[in-house]
Amino acid sequence: MSTELPKTFDPAEIEARWYAHWEDNGLFRPDRPDREPYTIVNPPPNVTGSLHIGHALDNTLQDVMIRYERLRGKDALWVVGTDHAGIATQMVVERQLEAQQDKRTNYSREDFVAKVWEWKEESGGTITRQLRRLGCSMDWSREQFTMDEHFSQAVLKTFVDLYNDKLIYRDKRLVNWDPKLKTAISDLEVETQDVKGSFWHFKYPLEDGVTLADGRDYIEVATTRPETMLADMAVAVHPDDERYKSVVGKHIVLPITGRRVPIVADEHADPELGSGAVKITPGHDFNDFDVGRRAGFQAGEMLNMLDGEANVCQTADGLVPEEFLGLHRFRRDGVDGARELVVQRLKELGCLIPHVTKDKDGNETEHDAEPRTIATPFGDRGGVVIEPWLTDQWYVDAETLAKKPIEAVKNGDVEIVPKSWEKTFFNWMENIQPWCVSRQLWWGHRIPAWFGPDEKVFVAETEDEALELARAHYGPDRDVSVWTNEISKILDAHANGETVGFVSDPADESRVFLTRDEDVLDTWFSSALWPSATLGWPGTNPSPLAGEGGAPSGAEGEGTAAQAAAYAADPSPNPLPQGERASLFAKHYPNSLLISGFDILFFWDARMMMMGQYNTGQNPWPRLYLHGLVRAADGQKMSKSKGNVVDPLGLIDQYGADALRFFMAAMESQGRDIKMDDRRIEGYRNFATKLWNATRFCQSNGIGASTTIAAPTASHAVNRWIIGEVIETRDTLDKALAELRFDAAANTIYHFVWDRFCDWYIELIKGNFDEETKAVAGWALDQILVMLHPFMPFITEELWSKQGDRADYPLITAQWPDPQAEVDADAKAEIDWLIALTSSVRTAKNELGIAPGAKLEAFCPAPGALARSVVTANGAAIERLARLTPIHFAEPPAGAAMQIAAGEDAFVIPLEGVIDIDAEKARLGKALETSVKEAKSLEGRLSNANFVERAKPEAVEKARADHAHHTAEVARLEAALARLG
Repeated sequence: MSTELPKTFDPAEIEARWYAHWEDNGLFRPDRPDREPYTIVNPPPNVTGSLHIGHALDNTLQDVMIRYERLRGKDALWVVGTDHAGIATQMVVERQLEAQQDKRTNYSREDFVAKVWEWKEESGGTITRQLRRLGCSMDWSREQFTMDEHFSQAVLKTFVDLYNDKLIYRDKRLVNWDPKLKTAISDLEVETQDVKGSFWHFKYPLEDGVTLADGRDYIEVATTRPETMLADMAVAVHPDDERYKSVVGKHIVLPITGRRVPIVADEHADPELGSGAVKITPGHDFNDFDVGRRAGFQAGEMLNMLDGEANVCQTADGLVPEEFLGLHRFRRDGVDGARELVVQRLKELGCLIPHVTKDKDGNETEHDAEPRTIATPFGDRGGVVIEPWLTDQWYVDAETLAKKPIEAVKNGDVEIVPKSWEKTFFNWMENIQPWCVSRQLWWGHRIPAWFGPDEKVFVAETEDEALELARAHYGPDRDVSVWTNEISKILDAHANGETVGFVSDPADESRVFLTRDEDVLDTWFSSALWPSATLGWPGTNPSPLAGEGGAPSGAEGEGTAAQAAAYAADPSPNPLPQGERASLFAKHYPNSLLISGFDILFFWDARMMMMGQYNTGQNPWPRLYLHGLVRAADGQKMSKSKGNVVDPLGLIDQYGADALRFFMAAMESQGRDIKMDDRRIEGYRNFATKLWNATRFCQSNGIGASTTIAAPTASHAVNRWIIGEVIETRDTLDKALAELRFDAAANTIYHFVWDRFCDWYIELIKGNFDEETKAVAGWALDQILVMLHPFMPFITEELWSKQGDRADYPLITAQWPDPQAEVDADAKAEIDWLIALTSSVRTAKNELGIAPGAKLEAFCPAPGALARSVVTANGAAIERLARLTPIHFAEPPAGAAMQIAAGEDAFVIPLEGVIDIDAEKARLGKALETSVKEAKSLEGRLSNANFVERAKPEAVEKARADHAHHTAEVARLEAALARLG
C-alpha cells in the first residue's frame, strides 16, 4: 500500500530523517559474514577540518561505489576516520590558549597533550557530522582515529621494524623549515606564491693574483637572497664555460665574512643565465645542497647561518660578523634584517653591481637591484616564507620501499585509473628522495627513540624495552634510567647543595640517563598504515622483513645495497594476526579500491603501497582511482585568497545533497578537473523533482511497489520495451562502474529516468492503466530507484518507502536489478520508431513556429513494414503524442509541405493553410542572416590570439558559448528552410 507523497519535494527534511534511520539501524554495515567483501577506506580528513568541495567530490565517488556494491549483495565496508593532523591540531589548541593570554610552554608536554585530547572530544567531530549531511554511508560503528591506541601500536611497530631493518635512520639534510611553527613540514604543506622582490648582482673577489681571462679580479654572481652569502661555501660554474675554465679549483674570498671558498665546476650553473656563475649555500638551498655534496662537502660540514626562528646565528667557522648575529633574515616591524644589512655592507665595500635603467630620453638611473617577481615558498599554516634548513631528522629509505610498488604497477597487480597517471607515478617513484618523517611538535606519535650519553640510539616500542636494550649495551655495572623533569629538578637541587631525591650523586658515572626523542612522526607516516591498521593489523606478528634494507652511508642504522635488493626481490608474506582482529583483517585486507585526489598520489597513495608491501607483503588494494580538482566556474583553482571557494554545505542547503552528489558524479570524467556550475546543480535538483512528480503520477493511477525482482510478464509492446530499457540501462551502468566511469554511469541513469521513463513511457501508457501496465510500471520505477540510489540516496529511499509497505526491506539494502528477462527486439523497434516519429514532428513544428497542439495531416508514400504495423497498432497514441491524423500511406498532394523522417520512413506534411509560407521563409531567412553574421564575427575574435590570451577568461568563455549558439542556430535555420522547399 503506497503512501501519498506531498506535492512539494523538500530535500532537507528527507535527508535528516533518512540518514538517522540508516545509521541508527546499522544499515551502513548489514550483517553479511558469508558474503564477498568489498572494502574502501576514506582518505582520513584532518580532525580540525571542515567539509570542502574536494571532500564532497572524493566522498561522493566513494559512496557511489560502496552503495552500488552493497546493493549487489556484498559485505560492503567503508572504513571511516580522521587524522590527528599534528600541525593543524596543535595550532588550533595553541590559538585557544593565546586567546586566554596563555601559551603552550606554560604547560608540561603531557598536560598540553591532555588539552589537545579535550579539544578533540569537544570540537573534533565537525567534519564527520558534515560527511553525514552529504549522505556518506560509512561504518560509523568502527570510526577510527590515527591516535587511537590500536593505531598507535601499529605506528610504533612499523617504526621499530623499519629501524631494525635499516630502513629508518637519522641524517643531516635540508628540510622545509617553518620558522613560525619551528618544525619541518612536508612539500604538500608548502604553497608557492608569486612575490615582488629584487635581484641583486655582486662582485665576489678572486684570491690574490687570480684573474679571469678578461682580466677581471672578481666573479659576478646574482641572487634574490643576499643574506645567505653569510653561509656561502662555493661558487659554481659550468664545466664547459670557457670564461671560467682557468679558475676552476681556485678560490674566492667572500666579502663581509672573509671566508675562502672554492670555485667548482658543476652543470647546475647555466652559462646562458646571467654571468653563468652561481653562489652556493648548501645549508640553505636544496639545489645548492646537491651541488655541495657533489663538490665533496659532507652534510655535517655545511654551514648553517639561521636558528629555528630564522634569526642569524654564528656559523661553525665563526666568520659571521657580530653585528649580524640575532638579526632576522628579513626586515621586520620596521627594523632592517640581515638581507638589508648584507646589501648595505656589500655596497659600502664596492661589491654591489648596480642595475641601470634608461628613461625615454636615454637618461640612466642606477638602482641597487633589479625588480623581479619571485616564486616563493610559504608554509600553508604558519604563513611565513619557508627556509631550507640543515638539521638532523629521521628519514625513511623510500628508495628501497618504492621498489615493490613500482613493480606492482608495472606488472598490473595495481591498476592506476586513469592510466595516464602511471607515467607521473613512475617518474616520481624512480627518482624518490629520502622521506623526512620527524616533526618538531608535541601533538602526534612520539618517536620511539631514546638517546644515551654516548649518542647511542635505542629504538623500541616501549620505554621498558628501550631500557632493556640500554642495559645490555652499557653493562650490568651501570644504573640505567630515563631522564625526566623530576630528575632535572633534583639535579638543580644538588647543584644548590641540597641532598634530595638520590641516595647517591646523580652525576655519578655509574648512572646512565636516557633522553626520549622530543619529536613526533609526520602524520603521513601514520596515515600510510590506514588500509591495514584500521582493520586490526598488526596483531602480534613481526614484519615480513628480516634485516633487509639500507640507510645511506654514514647515517645511523647503516645497511647494504644487497639487503635492499633482497627486500625488493622477495619479502615473505606476513602471517595474519589472530583472533577477532584477524577475522576483519583477513577478510577486508587488501581493500578493494582506493579513491583519492591526484594531489596526494605521492604523499599518501604511494606511501600506503610502500607500507602495505613492507608490513604485510601485499598491496593495499588492486585499483587506485585518481580524480581531478574541483575548480571555480572560470577554471581557476579555488583558494581563500582569491575568494572563490565554494562551500558544499551551502549548496546542500540550497539544492539538496542529492543534487550536489549527482553533479559531482556526472561531471567526474577521468583525468579532467571539474568546473563548478550552480546551474547544473540546480538542473539536477529539477531532475529529482521530475522523478518525484513522476512517482506522484504513478501513485495517482494506482501504480505502487513491485512484488517481484524479476520483470513481470508483459504483452503490450510499450511494457516489453520499458523492460528492455531497464535491462540495457542496468548493463550499461554495470559496465561504466566496473570501469570507474562515473560520468557515464550518472548520465546513463539520468537519460533513462528523464527521457525514457518520465518523458516517453509515462506518456505512452497514459489512458491505458490495466493490471499488466500497473505491474510493469511499478516494477520499472522500483528498478529506477535501485539504480539511482548510489547517486541520489535520499530521494530514492523516500520514494521507495512511500511506494509500498516494505519497512523491513529498505532500499539501501535492496537487491540490484535482476530482470531475468531479455530485450525484446520487436518491441524496441516499434516503440523507438514511434518515439522517432513524435520527436521529428515536434522538432519541425518548433522550427517553423507551428503550435505544438496543432493536428496535422501526414502522407507516407513508401512505408516500410515497421511503419505500417506501428501506425496501425498505435493510431491513438500517434494522434495524442505526435498530433498527426490522419496518416495516409499514399502520395502527398502538390503544394508547400515539410518533410520529416522516422527511421527509414519519410513523411510529407502539407502546410497550405497551416502557416504563411512566404512570411515564414522571410522570418527564417532574416534570422539565418543574423546568426551567420554573428558566428563569423565571433569566429574572428576567437581566432585572434591577442583576444584569447589577454581578455578576461570569462569574456573568452562567453565568446565561445555565443559562437557555439549561433553555429547551432545556423544549422537549425538552414534545416527549417530546407523543410519548406
